[in-house]
Amino acid sequence: MAQFRGVRPDRTKRRARIAAVLAAALAAILSLPAVGVAAHEGDRRGSGGAHPGSYSNPLEPVVPGDGVVESCADPIVLRGQQPGDSTWYMYCTTDPLNDEDVDAAGELVFHRIPTMTSEDLVNWTYVGDAFTDVPSWADPTAALWAPDVVYSSTFDQYYMLFVVTNTAASVSGVDDCGTDSAIGVATSDSPVGPWEFSDTPVVAPRQNGEGCDFLWTYDPDVLGDTVTDTGVLYYGSYYGGIYGSDLELTATGATANTADATMIAIDNKYEGANVIYRDGYYYLFASATNCCNGALTGYSVFVGRSTDPLGPFVDAEGNSFVDAQAGGTPFLTMNGNRWVGTGHNTVFEDAAGDWWTIYHAVDQQDPFFETAVGFTKRPALLDAIDWVDGWPTVNGGYGPSDSRMPAPAGQEGEASRHETRLAPVPVPHKVLAGYSDEFSSVALDDDWTWEWPGDDAAPAPEIPGNAVSDGVLTVDVQAGDLYVDVDNAWVLQRDAPRARFLVETKVRVSVPDEGCCFNFAQAGILVYGDEDNYVKLTNTSIFNTRQTEFAKEISPVPEGWARYGNTIVGPPSEEWTYLRIVVDRLTGGERRAAGGDTHSYTAYTSQDGERWVRGGTWTHTLGDDPRIALAAFGLQDASQAFTAEFDYVRVATVKERRMR
Repeated sequence: MAQFRGVRPDRTKRRARIAAVLAAALAAILSLPAVGVAAHEGDRRGSGGAHPGSYSNPLEPVVPGDGVVESCADPIVLRGQQPGDSTWYMYCTTDPLNDEDVDAAGELVFHRIPTMTSEDLVNWTYVGDAFTDVPSWADPTAALWAPDVVYSSTFDQYYMLFVVTNTAASVSGVDDCGTDSAIGVATSDSPVGPWEFSDTPVVAPRQNGEGCDFLWTYDPDVLGDTVTDTGVLYYGSYYGGIYGSDLELTATGATANTADATMIAIDNKYEGANVIYRDGYYYLFASATNCCNGALTGYSVFVGRSTDPLGPFVDAEGNSFVDAQAGGTPFLTMNGNRWVGTGHNTVFEDAAGDWWTIYHAVDQQDPFFETAVGFTKRPALLDAIDWVDGWPTVNGGYGPSDSRMPAPAGQEGEASRHETRLAPVPVPHKVLAGYSDEFSSVALDDDWTWEWPGDDAAPAPEIPGNAVSDGVLTVDVQAGDLYVDVDNAWVLQRDAPRARFLVETKVRVSVPDEGCCFNFAQAGILVYGDEDNYVKLTNTSIFNTRQTEFAKEISPVPEGWARYGNTIVGPPSEEWTYLRIVVDRLTGGERRAAGGDTHSYTAYTSQDGERWVRGGTWTHTLGDDPRIALAAFGLQDASQAFTAEFDYVRVATVKERRMR
């Protein structure tokens, strides 16, 4: 996803597009020594000059005579498909190459699809930009985003597909519109060009009603590395969803049969599709939430599979990607080290047949271009994929790496040095009764207190309606929220342990299972410092979807930095949803990697209380006296009325269970 896409200035659209897409994963990191699922201190050097047999993130392609590439958003990787070509090629979204990439006026220079080459997948070299201009049918101000490259054996040439963010009125039919995006294509005899634009779009702008209302025609992906004169094209994003359609190639371009396109992922949750085939299944990798939120970027990748390239795709729990409770098994997400915003990935086999992924991420200690605070820098990272019971996971469930790692096989005859090592899973050990509540009384016990976070100068509204009956706490969902400077929701809280622990609840919200819109009615649990410093895991209604939002708010922050960031975990249930946060202390090295934070918070969700889905890890510092809290708020329309039910709140010590 290209910079700032999916982020709108007003809060309603912003959170709907972002929270409507949040991530989670089997999370954390495979290191050479066995370590826990948290931050890695490790060797922080990039891959340039890596000794044989290993590498370390980020990848840092060399710019001959001018430093390294520090940002490679939306990367796609292809090995040469013509006979005798064993070089690897990587292409990135239009962006500056690094902090020093400025013109004579000091303005950042934007490169139209930077191109890199490598012989070993570790050491890369920048060899130029694919384009110096835009297609004839594009508006002159258009950007070119999210490329994909495929080879046609029929025509013996390469096809580069890309997003054109703004088309001419003669193409879209609407004057002065900056959101009429389309998919373009260019052809070349070589993976490094020169490229020749086609005279027409592959997918034209898709109007959604009248005027300047266009679906987001983003993120093309062609199935496979080599095709003939036909193929399958995937495209789309949050606003409109992701579609698959037949693709026809010609000597000068390509056309997609959009009239018969099939929705493969519901709108308001995913973008950045990459589909691969393995052992009888087509695997859909798609990214969720905000790509470009600095140190609070929760962008992550989820996976589903199907026996048909056009779906239906389902996750490991059997949830469909087109349901309101949209499916998606967490594949790649933050794990507590310095990397956040791990998304928009490409999946491929190395020369030895092992599977790998390259993706962009954000260094939470260096999140922005130096001359443009707020403009997120996204370097490329490389990590191994392990397959467990037919499902992919990054580094055996440890997630994005930040230490020296075994390298892939770049050329035939080499061996991939990666070995599968599965991450342990934290599970409940002993319930801490003094911090837990089964709601077996007829009223809340005295350990719970209501806190009003609003302005003390103004009178607080009444405490929301609540009752304890038949072992369930029922609370009215408030037309208020805790979100940056909007702090107008009551919080129900109690003390939390100081040692490592987990907190779990079973919750359901009376919002209808389907339909739009009940934004952003939610219920769940928090680990709470104050109204501006917390970690929150909730079952949340977002436009036409129901998702589990895992969010972090922090204050104060440096000027220009975000205060609120979110990701998602597994889909909620139509009935009861189970939510769990594991809280752990960070060691000295882990704290340095996490920017000085003292604790990690890892999210888990379940639809039945038995099978748990592991999500991402936020790090935070919540003071000397953090508390456990319940959330039942976020409703934007005060005329609507919903309730949240909590079956229990359980706090327990933690033990590790090995994955099998």
